[in-house]
Amino acid sequence: QVQLVESGGGLVKPGESLRLSCVASGIFVYGNTVGWYRQAPGKERELVARLAPRGESIYTDSVKGRFTISRADDKKTMWLQMNSLKPEDTAVYYCCVTAGHNYCGQGTQVTVVA
Repeated sequence: QVQLVESGGGLVKPGESLRLSCVASGIFVYGNTVGWYRQAPGKERELVARLAPRGESIYTDSVKGRFTISRADDKKTMWLQMNSLKPEDTAVYYCCVTAGHNYCGQGTQVTVVA
């Protein structure tokens, strides 16, 4: 059974940083395409960052230069380092692994408010 569990969200002020973690079971994050998505209230879920099996990464324009996606060699863990957070980054963040099917976790709340 595939399970993804996010952690690391919280309430921060603009300009601060957070590091989101995602631990997978039943599936490897290494060797598959992995990504972080977010959904703000009243908006559709959007891709934040994606990391291909060979290491190529893409980011949505609004987070380029501030967020970094990475994964561990233990094949189970991935992260999203978020720096210089802005109020518009407020959302529920989900980690996902694509392996034939797109598996995602339950999400972790990130709130950025002055």
